[in-house]
Amino acid sequence: MLEIILLVLLGLLAAVFGSIVGLGGGIIIVPSLMLFGSVLTGGEISHAAAVGTSLAVLIVTALASTISYTKKKRVDFRIGWMLFITSGPAAMLGSALTGQLQGGWFQLMFGVFMLLMAGLLIARDFIKPSARIWPISRTYVDPEGQSHEYGFALLPGLLVGFGVGLVSGLFGIGGGSLFVPVMVLLFRFPPHVATATSMFVIFLSSILGSGVHAVVGETDWRLVLALIPGAWIGGKVGAYIAVRMSGKGLLWLLRVTLFILSAQLIIEGLTQI
Repeated sequence: MLEIILLVLLGLLAAVFGSIVGLGGGIIIVPSLMLFGSVLTGGEISHAAAVGTSLAVLIVTALASTISYTKKKRVDFRIGWMLFITSGPAAMLGSALTGQLQGGWFQLMFGVFMLLMAGLLIARDFIKPSARIWPISRTYVDPEGQSHEYGFALLPGLLVGFGVGLVSGLFGIGGGSLFVPVMVLLFRFPPHVATATSMFVIFLSSILGSGVHAVVGETDWRLVLALIPGAWIGGKVGAYIAVRMSGKGLLWLLRVTLFILSAQLIIEGLTQI
């Protein structure tokens, strides 16, 4: 019973963090399952099973968040579908490659990736959005009545979608950790629209990525069932919080958490190589 409670709480916390900043929660679930598998389930959890399980849970998290954001009219579905053109297939490719990383290489690569993401989450507060005029122009009017102009271009968007989808399927993180900063800094998306649209793309890509892991037997459905209740609630709670606050305090907590988890994964990866 204690293990089930811990897994529900893990799904809840990961989904709350993920929904607030558009990460999807996988960047918390995957390392937690790998590092604390013996505590959560009584046995070790392989990196492939952690990734496959995370992507399956991300479907629920992202769906809950997308529904909440859609009610607030913050999801740019047109651009979301454009990003999915390449992110979906790339997520399938990344998922197929996950099991090929043996020994400590996955832990090392994932640890380095998380370290870079933590740095990017810090750097994005100090980097100014691009002033470039993009061929596709969009307008978002926030609840205060303020109008925000942002843009998009198909070719850069497709390239970004492919890279993010590949990383998403490989590591089971959903891709929001890359999508949101790129959408804000490169295309000048309002942060709330970037987060909401990111969660929509994560929902679609996670379906394809998790399908690949399920086919090759890399999904622990018992863990999925235990994590889903917390993920569904957390996705809605995170979206609720994101609508009403900047989330800066929680964002700094996430940054510190990523630094700690990344250091542990890098150390473990180096000792296993």
